[in-house]
Amino acid sequence: MSPSCLAFTRRHLLGAGLAALAAPAVRAAPTPELRLKPDRELMVPVEGGRLYVRVNGDLAGPRLPLVYLHGGPGSGHAGLLPLTALAEERAVILYDQLDSGRSDAPADPRNWHVSRFVDEIEAVRRALGIERWHLGGGSWGGTLALEYGARRPAALAGLIIQSPLVSTRSWIADAGVLRRRLPAQWRATLDACEGAAPPSPAQCAAADEAYLGRHVWRTPPDPRIAAYREAMPPHAGEAVYNGMWGPVEFRATGSLRDYDGEALLARLDGRRTLFVAGEYDEARPETVAAFARRVAGAQYRTIPGSAHVIFRDAPASYLPLIGDWCRRNERG
Repeated sequence: MSPSCLAFTRRHLLGAGLAALAAPAVRAAPTPELRLKPDRELMVPVEGGRLYVRVNGDLAGPRLPLVYLHGGPGSGHAGLLPLTALAEERAVILYDQLDSGRSDAPADPRNWHVSRFVDEIEAVRRALGIERWHLGGGSWGGTLALEYGARRPAALAGLIIQSPLVSTRSWIADAGVLRRRLPAQWRATLDACEGAAPPSPAQCAAADEAYLGRHVWRTPPDPRIAAYREAMPPHAGEAVYNGMWGPVEFRATGSLRDYDGEALLARLDGRRTLFVAGEYDEARPETVAAFARRVAGAQYRTIPGSAHVIFRDAPASYLPLIGDWCRRNERG
């Protein structure tokens, strides 16, 4: 299979061609007021380099801060900017993982293991002097949120695990189910694109887009966020994505090919844990809800009308849910 023909889902979150992939007939989802400019920014040393961190809102305010982890691996924080609309109530912290966005990009495969990415979270918390906070993450960020929550850190007040990769086995199974539901034309093209003699890149891209437009995002990007992302410096996001997952969504060939975090579900504090998926998510709602049922006391919510990138498809629905969850887990 030629990598130039297929480049699926989370790889597309790296930022190239977002506007081009959007269906022009669909209107962008209304985005609540967001803050493109941070109130504070800093570089935080971690194993392998330094992370770019931005803060909106008052870290010393009466409400606990919220940090939210981006997907990929390698996508950067730009798609999470709608969260800054919550900064009137509590500080919102976004950062780029190593090799992503504005963080250092050593492009060293020795850095590309799950535990090191989880360790980044505590490095950010210590650098900002935060005693307790809420943490969320989506897609690959949901994997890191699961891993962090399973450590039971004393600093964690509330946990949001959105559209997560919990195990590679379950992720690929979900992708297979959704692929089989595509119209026959696109299924046949995807099969051919993975074969020894693939069709043209344009045909493969069209089939790819048929999957993306159903299960990854269903609306065009906010133009302000698209412009912000385009202004990002060059980074190694695609390299880390290919190194950890691989060039094709339906088959993992990188270091995450045998990842299985399902045993971590039993370690979570369910009273503080919320699982979320979009109605049309490639992390299928049925699967994410089943993971939530394995965590005693955890809750699950589906975001109507959204696919995988919920902050793009339904920010006006998702942000109030996040705000409410944080308020409910503010003490104790």
